[in-house]
Amino acid sequence: MTELFDSSSLKRLMDGHAGEIGLRRVDHGDDWAELAFDYDPRLAMNAANGVLASGPIISLIDSASGLAIAAKIKAVRPMATLDLRIDYVRAAPPGRAITARATCYKVTRSVAFVRCVAHDGDPADPIAHSLATFFFTGD
Repeated sequence: MTELFDSSSLKRLMDGHAGEIGLRRVDHGDDWAELAFDYDPRLAMNAANGVLASGPIISLIDSASGLAIAAKIKAVRPMATLDLRIDYVRAAPPGRAITARATCYKVTRSVAFVRCVAHDGDPADPIAHSLATFFFTGD
């Protein structure tokens, strides 16, 4: 079932796992979306140095990518991540919020294509880049 892309559907997207790690919408446009989460020591891979684990960053990128697709098609549709390639450029330092800006650059009948950059304040100094494809699983 297809839902209109609105604030109530956005809230449902941020429930569950996304809500647990603190994902929040920063902004979105016609074909892009930005999500972020604040630093939380529970998300660190090593308590001694506080560097963030990759899991929350993967979730952030995946969620921002899905939201960019919803922004592009002006609807929330059931979909699955078909392929998600992430290149980590550097470690995510402790104490900093992480933001991901995803852009949906192509949509076919059954597949959408997205690029994303995750950073800790300066998009020109990224933590990670990604390319992803998503498969629409329903209407």
